[in-house]
Amino acid sequence: MSASVPPPDRADPMATAVPPPRRVLGGERGESDDVALRRELAAKPDARDAVIPNILDMAGSLFRVIVIAVFVLTFIAQPFRIPSESMEHTLLVGDFLLVNKMTFAPPGPWGWLLPYREPQRGDIIVFHYPDKPSEHVVKRVIGLPGDAVHLQDGLACINGTPLDEPYVAFEPAYQDEYRDEFPQRLYTDPGVDPGWWQQMQQDVHAGELLVPAGHYFVLGDNRNFSRDSRYWGFVPRQNIVGRGFLIYFSLREPSATDPTQDDSLRQKTDLLDRIKDFARWNRIGRVVH
Repeated sequence: MSASVPPPDRADPMATAVPPPRRVLGGERGESDDVALRRELAAKPDARDAVIPNILDMAGSLFRVIVIAVFVLTFIAQPFRIPSESMEHTLLVGDFLLVNKMTFAPPGPWGWLLPYREPQRGDIIVFHYPDKPSEHVVKRVIGLPGDAVHLQDGLACINGTPLDEPYVAFEPAYQDEYRDEFPQRLYTDPGVDPGWWQQMQQDVHAGELLVPAGHYFVLGDNRNFSRDSRYWGFVPRQNIVGRGFLIYFSLREPSATDPTQDDSLRQKTDLLDRIKDFARWNRIGRVVH
């Protein structure tokens, strides 16, 4: 009797299943799978271990930025915002002025390398207000130590010679002989500091104010609306912080009245209009003289 042959489409139930090929982790080293797996896991960096160095790097970078900023603000440059119209139209209310603190610094051993110098006539300077040293004021140097100063029709004369002042602005104002024909022997302005008035009587000779050594006579460019050396006196050399040289930003100040506009209210919804009106973009980066 011949043996029965199973149909070709039916699997042999007694046949041994062929297992899938195993991944040999150990390779030629002959390591077991567990040992090789642990070796591979150990070779992979832990994400938590990478976070700490990143935080430390960021903290270090931030610290370096802070140190550099403090150094710059302390020794090199300092920003100030113009609060009044006394220097118009050179500086407007809302201008942010960058001040070079190194120009007038004591030269020391680096004098041969860095451009240190004394304040010069025409410099725009920022200084500690003599009566309130905590306050900063910005004006223009007009009289140097040893100069004889007087004003004629609001314009400065130095040592008998009219000074070329293309920066001066004369906005409409009431007539004031003390302001425009400085110095005066008569006490005509209540805004004059009494102590300065007494000192000025000693420093005026032949109708001119003599600037003492180590001091400077300063005026605002907006000659009719500036409280300056005419009203409170000289600026001591040690009070000078630095020379203003750059407008790095300028905020547009809202005007209380605008004669070009009627009384109707308008709401600005255009983003570009709001950005345009936010600042005086054409003044940013302007060098001041």
